[in-house]
Amino acid sequence: QVQLVESGGGSVQPGGSLRLSCAASRNILTIYSIGWYRQAPEKQREMVAIIGSSGDTHYGDSVKGRFTISRDIGKNTAYLQMNSLESDDTAVYYCVARIGVDYWGQGIQVTVSS
Repeated sequence: QVQLVESGGGSVQPGGSLRLSCAASRNILTIYSIGWYRQAPEKQREMVAIIGSSGDTHYGDSVKGRFTISRDIGKNTAYLQMNSLESDDTAVYYCVARIGVDYWGQGIQVTVSS
């Protein structure tokens, strides 16, 4: 099992940046993969970015080149740096850890609006 605590959400203008953090309650290297999904109103949930235990990364097409996922092994924390934010990035962002089954954080709101 793992508990996930997200932080760093909020409101930002288009073109701005935010960094999300996801602190895991166990050694992040024992987690098969950890990353972010998002859910916008009236839209399907979509994968944003994932980092595997070996450090491999995967991104959703809509965020490639703008978002970067990383991790701090010593802090058991994953980060999502979001740059060049657009209104379509507005959503609740969920940290997800896969250890056989998926464990979800409580979600954090990101709002991009002028």
